[in-house]
Amino acid sequence: MLQSASVARKRFATILAFICIPLSGFITDIYLPSFPAMAKDLGVSADKIQLTLTCFFMSYGVSQMFVGSLLDSLGRYRPSLISLGVLVLSSFLIGITHSVALICFLRVVQGTATAFVIVGKRAFFVDLYEGDERKHYLSYLTITWSLGPIVAPFLGGFLQQYLNWQANFYFLAIYALIMFILELAFSGETLVHKKPLELKLIRDNYAHMLSNSTFLLGIVILGLSYSVVMVFNIAGPFVIEKSFHYNSVVIGYCTLILGFSWMIGGIMSKRLINVDFNRKLVIAGFTQLTLTGMLLLTGAVMHELWWFVLFAFFIHICSGFLFTNLFTHSLVVFPQHAGLASGLMGGMVYIVTSFSSYVLSTTGRMTTAPDMSLRYVVMSAILTGAVIAVVRMRAAKTAAIA
Repeated sequence: MLQSASVARKRFATILAFICIPLSGFITDIYLPSFPAMAKDLGVSADKIQLTLTCFFMSYGVSQMFVGSLLDSLGRYRPSLISLGVLVLSSFLIGITHSVALICFLRVVQGTATAFVIVGKRAFFVDLYEGDERKHYLSYLTITWSLGPIVAPFLGGFLQQYLNWQANFYFLAIYALIMFILELAFSGETLVHKKPLELKLIRDNYAHMLSNSTFLLGIVILGLSYSVVMVFNIAGPFVIEKSFHYNSVVIGYCTLILGFSWMIGGIMSKRLINVDFNRKLVIAGFTQLTLTGMLLLTGAVMHELWWFVLFAFFIHICSGFLFTNLFTHSLVVFPQHAGLASGLMGGMVYIVTSFSSYVLSTTGRMTTAPDMSLRYVVMSAILTGAVIAVVRMRAAKTAAIA
């Protein structure tokens, strides 16, 4: 048990846990700048390459709904090691295959394996630390996670430019292999008391949570907030290369900038935590919708990449702001089942995102900036509608209590 290990080993195991957390962001985003090159090399359309991202999101989302309970029963350490091994093998296989169907299947496998690693590492801090020390480490989780979506596409742009799209997946294989070796040498099991797997109890709790309209609408808003960001992730690489005529390095820079915008939105939400909840949600929703409308209207005149990224930057800030506010709000709806609620919420958010990304990639081609701007408007309008529904529901409950 890691609890009985030396202070130095615990500290190093903690550092390893933090290094593992951005893995999901790297697996999701590192190959975004390679989308056009993959489509050309594999001889398929853009929507087939975009489907590989949707497969990962769907698998990662569904898996999170069940992984937490399995890890409470099986332990954290061995499932994490096995999953890292699976990520090594699957990443290597993606690098050597030329079958999109096989890549989609392996991305499903990677989604499940990543869920075991990430959920296990979240539980690591709860198992190993207590009180203020636990809060201290947990407060860094979201910051550490955000490094993946920020750094990964920036790195992927250079890997694509100077090597090829396969280099992204070889990098992931090396990343996972190094983590496997270090975990095997320095980490260990943190779960002291394993719990029996009670499927009926889990099912009943999930059914109870999903019957709560406030919780369910919160999940929808979280998924839609991230779906707005996915407009750029799905189509941006193709549009920047085909329409604006820039290379993969520029794609990486643009994604790096927009990654910071999401983080800024989260920081703003924490700074404005004492502002009226309903008011700030409505303002953020309508601000985003206004920005997307302005982008669509001005895009025909200002066909410049910097103009598009400038608007996308502020649009993504609004999404990050809404996401962070609703994440905290939804998580405390069921304080007595925080673990289950977190797993269900995380899984459902990725399912909503994967569904919306699938719709985005299959409802017409997104080859120009106006195509993307139109999708931004549609997703923002749906998101704003969901925000209004939540605000009205909260107002009605408040009135009923009064």
